[in-house]
Amino acid sequence: MESNNKYSTLLQAGFTLVEVMVGLTIGMLATVIIMQVFSVFETQKRTTTGTSDAQTNGNIALYDIQRELEMAGYPLIPYGAPGVADSPLECASATLSTGATGIGGISPVTIIDGGAAGGSDTITIRYGDSLEAGIPVQITATPAPSTTLPSPAIDVPVTSNLGCNGNDNVLVINGSICSITSLAASGVPSAASGVNTLVTLADNSAVINGAAVTKANLSCLGKWNEVTYSVVAGNLVRTVVASGVTTSTPLVAGIVNLQAQYGISAAGLSSSLSNYNQVVQWVDATGTWAPGMTITDRNRIKAVHLAVVARNAKMEITPVTTACSTTAPKGPCSWDATAVSAPVASPAPAVDLYTTDQTWTQYRYRVFDTIIPLRNVMWSKGTL
Repeated sequence: MESNNKYSTLLQAGFTLVEVMVGLTIGMLATVIIMQVFSVFETQKRTTTGTSDAQTNGNIALYDIQRELEMAGYPLIPYGAPGVADSPLECASATLSTGATGIGGISPVTIIDGGAAGGSDTITIRYGDSLEAGIPVQITATPAPSTTLPSPAIDVPVTSNLGCNGNDNVLVINGSICSITSLAASGVPSAASGVNTLVTLADNSAVINGAAVTKANLSCLGKWNEVTYSVVAGNLVRTVVASGVTTSTPLVAGIVNLQAQYGISAAGLSSSLSNYNQVVQWVDATGTWAPGMTITDRNRIKAVHLAVVARNAKMEITPVTTACSTTAPKGPCSWDATAVSAPVASPAPAVDLYTTDQTWTQYRYRVFDTIIPLRNVMWSKGTL
């Protein structure tokens, strides 16, 4: 007998092998597309995040250097008469004693050029931390060997020792003859004023070179700092020399180049002219403007133009950065300036990233620049 339980063969078919393969293919394609979108998103996110980090690092680096440059030359008080060598910025040279270990001079700012190829520059900034702003006092009598400390310490009679503290760095000025030494640890018995007030210097170098004589000026500078900014292995490094101790600290990562130029005034101007502090040209720290320049040229420096180059740490597969010009084909431009910039030719410094990293074009960069007036130098106008 034939069974009445009949079922359609279509209801029993299920998925065919072809349908399963098509489903798997569609699923795999969807997975590939999703992963591709995710990969592109992650790449863009890393690029965006890295560029944001570079921008933050560049801003911080520029701010740190700018803040310190604004202190350059403090507290070299602008005292004295115009045209007479009697102020700190008119010292022909400064004899450095053992009490001034580590001090390289009193020039507010010194730039060491990184080379014609556009290597990174080095900037040294000098200033004191006196709470009394280094107010000068007059030496009232000939210094004598100290009555309380062993040789070569000397007692120096001054009109006032207010603002002086033990171990302070001291600048003694006699015309263009200058000496940098230090107070003895117990060299200021008590804050006082009067013809019999004394300070005790740790050594007699200021007497030997003729600076510490009657009617010469003495200024307590506090702790005289020499702060150097440089780029080392992709980091902005701050090196401080204070009280004979040198300390180097990496401040900001991702900084690959530092460029700086002096802003100088016209030569031969009288300090009585209104344009005495006007910058007419920007120059690299080479030739006439290299370290060791004349005092006259140094006092023409009124500002510093600074550029910091920050790099995104992410290396791209293909080049993403090109040179900014054919005249500087190995890096970005520091700022927009040419050899015909008014009023006097002031070409911007080149930036060379190729020498230290031949794959430099596979990174993204941000360049930050600013101009910092040297206010403590400009305020000396009336005494130069």
